[in-house]
Amino acid sequence: MRISPEFLQSVWYGGVAAPWWLRAGAVLYAGLRLLAQLPYRLRLRRAQALGVPVIVVGNLTVGGTGKTPLTIALVEALRGRGFAVGVISRGYGRSTRGVRLVDSGSTALEVGDEPLLIARQTRAPVAVGEDRVAAARRLLGVVPLDVLISDDGLEHLALPRCGEIVVIDGMRGFGNGRLLPAGPLRAPLGRLRRVDWLVRNGGTPQSGEHAMGIVAHGLRALRTGRSENLGSWRGRSAHVVAGTGNPERVFASARGLGIEVIGHPQPDHVDYASAGVPSFGDGLPCVTTEKDAVKLPPLDHWYVLEVAAQIDPALVEQVIERIEAQSV
Repeated sequence: MRISPEFLQSVWYGGVAAPWWLRAGAVLYAGLRLLAQLPYRLRLRRAQALGVPVIVVGNLTVGGTGKTPLTIALVEALRGRGFAVGVISRGYGRSTRGVRLVDSGSTALEVGDEPLLIARQTRAPVAVGEDRVAAARRLLGVVPLDVLISDDGLEHLALPRCGEIVVIDGMRGFGNGRLLPAGPLRAPLGRLRRVDWLVRNGGTPQSGEHAMGIVAHGLRALRTGRSENLGSWRGRSAHVVAGTGNPERVFASARGLGIEVIGHPQPDHVDYASAGVPSFGDGLPCVTTEKDAVKLPPLDHWYVLEVAAQIDPALVEQVIERIEAQSV
């Protein structure tokens, strides 16, 4: 049975009751999750030491919370304080398997769109692998590092960590609060009690949470890389193509620049090489995300929406304190 993304969104976030077969799937998911964690809960297996502090940046819900922009901002903040920072990731959506280092010749198909974006924006060393520990060891074998940031990996219990950050979607929260596939949760809400820092991306932070916002600050031509005069885009209509977990957030960012948005949501991690590049034939410009741009050829009349995460300075200070305490 094929379940449409629109139907799932209506169940997860729109108040539509989850049918019995989705609820049954959630029970099965919970059982499989428990089975995978059981060796660690019984202390038959333990996280494997890496010799450097690891900070995990994750989310409890499926896609679109702002985890990757936070990772990029954290890499830059830590590097600005003198830390040598590397990043590990599963590399979701790639066609390869095993551990791979991201380099200047890597493609999204080989390493995943988000790791490639992180590497290009931060110039930090990045490794991908289903086995995060193996990816970390490969990276540490190539370059000396003070700290590793794991882009996702909250449930990867073989990976040691000195701190965990969970990013909460301030627009959608935790939806109906159910586990997959009846809801958007990859782990029960009780998992939050063991998290070190909660970061709310958008909206008003609740008690114990740090604020975060993603701000659009520029547009650049996809073909030439030339920055656009934002003033000339006010009131201008454009197709906005967003292959992310929450396209509405992208559309809102573009509207914040004064663009009249014609929105075109795409599947998260969409592979444009096989799905095809959207074409509209009306002469209007197309705007897309950084994450989509790493998978697109240098097209004319396409523009990249440049955004940056603004994070609470107190979060950075607390993360540094934890890293330094772990390093002693």
